[in-house]
Amino acid sequence: MTQVVAFESAINEFCEYLEVQRRYSPHTIKNYRRDLNAVVVSLKDMKVSNWAEANAFNMRKVIAGQHAQGLSGRSLSRRLSSVRSLFTYLIRQKRIEVNPVAEVPAPKDEKGLPETLQIEEIQRLFALEDDNVLLLRDRAIFELIYSSGLRLSEVVQLDLDSIDKPQAQVRVTGKGNKTRILPIGKPAMKAIKRWTEKRQELARGNGQEAALFISRRGTRISTRSIQQRLKNLALRTGIDQNVYPHLLRHSFASHLLESSGDLRAVQELLGHADISSTQVYTHLDFQHLAKVYERAHPRAVKKALK
Repeated sequence: MTQVVAFESAINEFCEYLEVQRRYSPHTIKNYRRDLNAVVVSLKDMKVSNWAEANAFNMRKVIAGQHAQGLSGRSLSRRLSSVRSLFTYLIRQKRIEVNPVAEVPAPKDEKGLPETLQIEEIQRLFALEDDNVLLLRDRAIFELIYSSGLRLSEVVQLDLDSIDKPQAQVRVTGKGNKTRILPIGKPAMKAIKRWTEKRQELARGNGQEAALFISRRGTRISTRSIQQRLKNLALRTGIDQNVYPHLLRHSFASHLLESSGDLRAVQELLGHADISSTQVYTHLDFQHLAKVYERAHPRAVKKALK
């Protein structure tokens, strides 16, 4: 005879276990409870009366139904993880024998095209001239990200000796601890030179700090600080878009591919292990070409007959 494992009491016991034995935070436990209760609602709609009656078939229907209602693949993946953990707990308690969601996958979200800035917006972002040491640092950071297509984590990790000024190159350690040598454009090199000449004003008591980009306290700058500084700069320069460091990397890749058409070169510069990660920018390039075609070709759009 199948044992009855009531929905609500099992969730309460599981959340108590997470709090007392696993010492999870109240916020995390609240998320578990919310996910589990949402699954219970769907199971009850399917006339499933307790956890022991749940099986792989109806759990797949639950996930498919919630996905159809608009829940993202990421949210469903987290929800499945919560349910999987609950069933693992119930198996240890010998309340059920199998985990019905062990092999149930979450739907994958469609990958949207990355956002980019127009070249005119990039120019506006870098047009602000100021001798303030913090703005000189920011200008060097943002110019370098756009010039060489760096990830935010990569630019934070740069040290003073990462820059080869005579060769106008930067040595970057990226994902998988892989090193790549990248060219630096003239505007970025100029910005880096101006920053390094003023860097000592922030270093002061931390003269031994190896980081290329440092904070007001003279320590290595944080990713959060760079994100906020870029957002503020975009607001100051009147760019009506959410501007973040990876947007500069996207813009670098899109603009370079648009002008060169060399997908392999862009892959190497970005440090992508798989060229499929770089191919998304070909779609952006096609969109650009399509817009040019629509504006310029005399037969791109049918004109109304007079």
